[in-house]
Amino acid sequence: MICEAAPWPARLVEEDPRAAHFERRSFAVMSGTMPARVVAMLVADVTGPCPNLLPDFRCGIYGERPLVCRIYPAEVNPLIDLAPETKLCPPEAWTADQPILQGDDGVLSGATQDDIRRSRAADVLDATVKSRLCAALNVADAGLVHESVLVYTPPQEALRSALAVATAAAAERDIAAPIPWRFVSDQLETIKDLAANGATALHLDDAAGGSFVHLNFRRQALFRSHPRMQKD
Repeated sequence: MICEAAPWPARLVEEDPRAAHFERRSFAVMSGTMPARVVAMLVADVTGPCPNLLPDFRCGIYGERPLVCRIYPAEVNPLIDLAPETKLCPPEAWTADQPILQGDDGVLSGATQDDIRRSRAADVLDATVKSRLCAALNVADAGLVHESVLVYTPPQEALRSALAVATAAAAERDIAAPIPWRFVSDQLETIKDLAANGATALHLDDAAGGSFVHLNFRRQALFRSHPRMQKD
């Protein structure tokens, strides 16, 4: 499971529509006295080629393949442009004789558009379950969005048990007390900025023995979620 979080001041989405994509996929938390939102992603760790790949390199579950495979190489995030050079498709997939996947107005395939809408809708429905899953796994640390992520690898039996708890409780009224979250960073400036805005921020060196792996994952910031302190 991968966790990243963003400070979430009031009216952020209204002031920066780009933040709506993050809000849709996330759940609300508190870090110290600062509101924040967390995105938790469940991912599989597969070594080598896809286990569903046949010896002749065809997909063995093509008719039942998951949404992520149906959508690829299009982007679910509406703010990311399609960049063929970042995809694993063979060069012949991009030749002029092939159908155009995406134009100036977005994805051209109606089926792919429907799959993207289904994926975005699933993100909304999954957010509450993922919040409960984090609570069941005692996960309450995250990296700062656009800077780093924290990767958790719980034992399979513990994950299955936590998923059962999270999905069983999803339809019930949430009466549990909010879990306080912490930001973990290896950047002193980040920790200083977050703390100045009321968050609980921990340096990676002080988180030794944590149940996560810290991965630097710097990429272009799509929105600005908290102010920098003014320097003298």
